[in-house]
Amino acid sequence: MTPPMNRPDRAAALLKARSRATATPADPSWPLHLAEDLRDIRADWKTSTEVCADAAWAARSVGRSVLGLLSPEDVLAPDRDPITARTLVHLYLSALRFDFRCPTLQRLVEHLAETARQPLDCYTRALYAFALLGQSRTKGLTVMDEVLTEAEEHPKTLHVLLHGLWLGQDLDEGAERLLALSSRPALATGTGTGTGTDPIVLFRVAGALRRMDRYDEGLGAIDRAIDCLPPGDTSVLADLVRERSLICAARDLHQHRSPTRTSSGVPS
Repeated sequence: MTPPMNRPDRAAALLKARSRATATPADPSWPLHLAEDLRDIRADWKTSTEVCADAAWAARSVGRSVLGLLSPEDVLAPDRDPITARTLVHLYLSALRFDFRCPTLQRLVEHLAETARQPLDCYTRALYAFALLGQSRTKGLTVMDEVLTEAEEHPKTLHVLLHGLWLGQDLDEGAERLLALSSRPALATGTGTGTGTDPIVLFRVAGALRRMDRYDEGLGAIDRAIDCLPPGDTSVLADLVRERSLICAARDLHQHRSPTRTSSGVPS
């Protein structure tokens, strides 16, 4: 018998699972249905990540957050098969990330690490790094570096780490690290100069440039992000416009604080 991972129809099954998860957020049982679908195709952590992150975001976007369908007890239940358990972990932790609930996310992953029957997968550890980075905890940088050695160029994982660096405003050289991460091929943003096409990455790059007082470059990045945003995405557009306003305000304040000269030519 051909293993499910090698079946020619695996791609079709995965597409069906993704479509069902994102199209039926009003059905409270969709997380368990998604877990069944991923178990049927023996999804690995990367596949689970791709589907679960998008499904959690789609549900949140229509006011049906996974946090209202699952509980920590569901995520920590010890009697589930590994793929079902991982699916629920990815869904719930992704929902916590999208709501910026960093302390809760951190505690839940630490509990998982203590009770899990097998090592935590790379994406779950990336979400743990996000929780720490988002609280500007130095340990998050260590966890991030460990994740990067395994994640390689996996886009969803890199986006989680980039998000954490963006949120951690008080991290030592956090802005510089964000720019370095954004230059990886999977994120395709160049070197922070606004040459990429991913509006979310460009948005985070613009914020890092603002923190480094590189305002003109930041404006270039945010303008490109706005230009690359798909039409009709009003929620993200609002974030981009807000960042543009922040850059302009920071630039104006910086210029106002710059030494001015009196009529005698001596700085006042």
